[in-house]
Amino acid sequence: MSTHHQASSGCGGCGCHASHAPAHTEPHHDHGHDEHGHDHGHDHGTGGWLSQSRLIVLTGAALLLAYGASWQWPALHHWIFWPVIAVCILPIARHALAGLRRGQVFSIETLMLVATIGAVLIGASEEAAAVIFLFQIGEALEGLASRRAQAGIRALAALLPSEARCEAPDGSLILRSADQVHIGDVVQVRAGDRIPVDGEVISGESTINEAALTGESQPRHKSTGDAVFAGTIALDGTLRLRVTQDSGQTTLARIVAVVQQAQRQKAPVARFTERFARLYTPLVVAGAAVVALTPPLLFDGDWQTWIYRGLAVLLIGCPCALVISTPAAIASGLSVGARHGLLMKGGAVLEALGQVTTVAFDKTGTLTNGTPRVSDLLCLRDSRAEALALAAGMAQEASHPVALAIAAAVQEQEVSAVPVTDSRTLGGKGMLARWQDQEVFLGGVAAAQDHWPGLVVPPQAEQFRQQGKSVSLLVCAGAVWAVFAAEDSLRPDAKEGVAALARRGISMMMLTGDHQAAAERVGSALGISVHADLLPTDKMHLIEQRQAAGERVAKVGDGINDAPGLAAAHVGIAMGAATDVALETADAASLHGRVGDIAAMISLSRQTLRTIYQNVALALGLKGVFLVLTVAGVTGLWPAVLADTGATVLVTANALRLLRLRL
Repeated sequence: MSTHHQASSGCGGCGCHASHAPAHTEPHHDHGHDEHGHDHGHDHGTGGWLSQSRLIVLTGAALLLAYGASWQWPALHHWIFWPVIAVCILPIARHALAGLRRGQVFSIETLMLVATIGAVLIGASEEAAAVIFLFQIGEALEGLASRRAQAGIRALAALLPSEARCEAPDGSLILRSADQVHIGDVVQVRAGDRIPVDGEVISGESTINEAALTGESQPRHKSTGDAVFAGTIALDGTLRLRVTQDSGQTTLARIVAVVQQAQRQKAPVARFTERFARLYTPLVVAGAAVVALTPPLLFDGDWQTWIYRGLAVLLIGCPCALVISTPAAIASGLSVGARHGLLMKGGAVLEALGQVTTVAFDKTGTLTNGTPRVSDLLCLRDSRAEALALAAGMAQEASHPVALAIAAAVQEQEVSAVPVTDSRTLGGKGMLARWQDQEVFLGGVAAAQDHWPGLVVPPQAEQFRQQGKSVSLLVCAGAVWAVFAAEDSLRPDAKEGVAALARRGISMMMLTGDHQAAAERVGSALGISVHADLLPTDKMHLIEQRQAAGERVAKVGDGINDAPGLAAAHVGIAMGAATDVALETADAASLHGRVGDIAAMISLSRQTLRTIYQNVALALGLKGVFLVLTVAGVTGLWPAVLADTGATVLVTANALRLLRLRL
């Protein structure tokens, strides 16, 4: 990874204020070749996609014009499609020749060339032009698989601030490039800054939003001795940090490197027809040669008769139907998915989804809504309205997610907030204020007990905490007035979505950076296994362990912290309003953010694969019947042409049936 920062003057020590100028990462991706070295010729850049789209549109228009002209001038019917064929066949021929140079004699491009040349030789130029046009569309759809992968990497790297506020030996602060900060330097981070380094707090307190790394919905309080990570955000306090990792070795920098490596190593899924073509095409050619040569050479057969029959066998074996069986089905499957808000980046992803055996879910924002809400309210004050009004007055002065949840819960009670004075934040622990000359506190249990030693906390507070909920106390003049328990609630469709996957025989697990109690609460409600307190690389390693055991894993998430897992899994799926990084790293996306969409994607993939296998069976079965009839002398060239054309029509019609699917 090469990261470029704005240069600044150097100094000895280092304290950092995060600047949000993006770091630029230029990873190397080799998506143009499959595991066999096959060059699909896809240009994954936006410009390449637009050029390919324009070529398809122009070719389609030319094909329509050719149809019109052939009706107007029937005598030119055979020749009028040649310009369309010539334009479409050039890139395919180029890739076929490249495959031949690598020793791939029977690639899918070679199949296409054989189909086109065979159709032209028998005067079926119209069919040749139509088939090659459909083939181009299928190739273009598959070429979308990773064209924006580099954009996802750049979005990840942009979370690494480019500058840092550094402490010089004389105590002054100097702004320096983050890549000039080294282990042992001292940096300063102010409230609202994104932390530029991995380090250890040596003074100060602050609430840190670590969602970019852990995905945890609740910010964490950090004080002296605690570790902090580059890319996270200090919300409400100033920190002095001692740097523990150089800029290229921070946790977030390692995530960027992991995503790059996983994307390079994840080979695209081989297409069924391409695998089958390695055997099919040479068998057809060999079979035609045997039919044409064996009877005249060994049994004194008539050369003209058997060469004619050999040519008929070659025409029967013309792989037009076989070539379009996969792209036609894939195009239909992708269209159906898009209509239902299920976006899949190409045919390889659509195929891989049908082979998934395990789904690994993120928790926050994927199985849950991602924002805390007050689930339990215990009022210990005789005047409930007075206690709630005071809680509302305190909460409206804070920006912490739990405080906002308390404010929303009180608002639902239709209680008006009372004004408080002298409010101040206690660095992630809570806040203090004054009301009617009394000291008031709203915040965590430990902070309340530190401020009022001997404070009597109701036992329900500990019960809420053991249930994985975030507990806050409202304390006035040394007495607890109210207890609030907040939790991140399940998505409305989470249970049904998990049940739908179970009905399809899919095993599930939850990978989360949240603490064990909160994770267990969600996992037990859904009936899935739980792995908690994980960093992004921990999630990736668990996925790799399952893959090493032979499972096909799909990872579902919505955050930056999910990017390594999304990249490493066989299929990465981004949920709903996912971060740009998650969307770019993922292979597929559920735009509606429904857990049930995962089961729908898998069902769509399996149905598409069944359609492809049906198409192959139709094409081969029909050709097999006419092959026997031709060798027996019952049929000739024209029935052979009809067999090929009929098979093409059948497989196309079968693929179009997918468009009627209701997911």
